[in-house]
Amino acid sequence: MSSGLLDAREVASTVVDPELPQLTLADLGVLREVREEDGRLVVTITPTYTGCPAVAEMRADLTEALRRAGYAEVDVRLALEPAWSSDDITAQGRAKLAAAGIAPPGAVPRREGPVPLTLTRRAPVACPRCGSAATEETSHFGPTPCTALWRCTACGEPFEHVKEI
Repeated sequence: MSSGLLDAREVASTVVDPELPQLTLADLGVLREVREEDGRLVVTITPTYTGCPAVAEMRADLTEALRRAGYAEVDVRLALEPAWSSDDITAQGRAKLAAAGIAPPGAVPRREGPVPLTLTRRAPVACPRCGSAATEETSHFGPTPCTALWRCTACGEPFEHVKEI
């Protein structure tokens, strides 16, 4: 199986996020590791937050994709440390979000010690359609727990924003 690990990582990297299907799990930064252990393939993912409802679907989608690629024994594990951060979204993932009309998150402030999970905005969100910073939050809760709903007052378009975590 060792000779196929690169292929396994490539296969796992194509699995899309069930809540943000514009992104793969690799784009989102939740795909942490693909390795062989005791004759089976072990894939480690980190949820975007504890209790994320999409984890079961991620696990099933990864297992299915890898089994279709010929890996009979697949074990998808969760790692809660280090915690996922919206900073883990790749540059390609951020570009895909913007292309889909979803404002990518800004940078998360660096802190020492425990990180408070406030899910609040720290700076204006630029409209992913026209680029204007003349925007307003219409709902702090979007279709997924990690997004909020916004509206651009310049072009009038509504859009989602991925919260900084």
